[in-house]
Amino acid sequence: MGPDADAGKSIAQRADPFAPLTSELLPVSDGHSIHVESVGREGGIPAVYLHGGPGSGCQPDHRRLFDPERFHAVLFDQRGAGRSRPKGRRENNTTAALIADMETIREKFSFDRWIVAGGSWGATLALAYAQAHPDRVSGIVLRATFLGTRDELDGAFLKTLPQFYPGLSEDFITLLPEAERTQPLETYWRRILDPDAAVHAPFARAWHDTERILSEHLPSRTRLDLTSLKSSGPLPATPFMEAHYFANDCFMRPNQILDEADRLKGIPGVIVQGRYDLLCPPATSHALAAKWPDAELRVVEGAGHTLYDPGVRNAVMRAIADVASRITGQ
Repeated sequence: MGPDADAGKSIAQRADPFAPLTSELLPVSDGHSIHVESVGREGGIPAVYLHGGPGSGCQPDHRRLFDPERFHAVLFDQRGAGRSRPKGRRENNTTAALIADMETIREKFSFDRWIVAGGSWGATLALAYAQAHPDRVSGIVLRATFLGTRDELDGAFLKTLPQFYPGLSEDFITLLPEAERTQPLETYWRRILDPDAAVHAPFARAWHDTERILSEHLPSRTRLDLTSLKSSGPLPATPFMEAHYFANDCFMRPNQILDEADRLKGIPGVIVQGRYDLLCPPATSHALAAKWPDAELRVVEGAGHTLYDPGVRNAVMRAIADVASRITGQ
């Protein structure tokens, strides 16, 4: 795929001002090709958006987080995710490789520095990238801070889950054989990564559905549908990439992001945090803000984890605009 046909038109001339300026499958290293698109206007404020998961991929609505009159924003599907190829490939898929891909993209667009925005796992990658290349980051916008640590995963699935959804926790744990319940997360990840579909399918669905319930402030259901876990329908993609990353400590040193928070010094940022986020609770964002004085923490009341809980999406858009104003003085 090459540049879109209307890439040379002004924003006012385009039928959809959020339509991609460019869209392509960009070869990177190790046999991976990543889907990259740009939106807004050439010459605008450079920015990049990092999706969550890992493994979820960018969505068309993510383009709308950036004012097309003001930004030249890049969105891409990380290795193995979304429209990137080979789809689902986990070989040579690490945090360091994703950071290297971001540098390839930045250089391709000839951006000297850019605003880095992302939520959940996208926040993890944004922080890891900024700490690796602080001189290439003009500002940071985070939603639902996740630092990529095992303590956060244990907190969400082994402490918060039984406290807030005891029935769901029972469903989640009792799906495992009794002898394998002492280390449930490791067992889930091992089974999800098992090549046998009869083994991985029910656990991939259970992980996905449990995580989704935890992510929503007002979920439509609060138990697993145990009869549907072994269905023959399509499987969600994210559990496989998440199991790969989480089983490997997100390919980072323990507590790496907080330990290296001083590398963010001088980079302006805004952290958007849902008050009732059960996956990435406010304490995590608070701990990061305490070590990063150039960041402002903004709590969205009545919201949980997802971008689409009430008030969160607007808060992220406002944060991106405000960080841009701090950088440009306009």
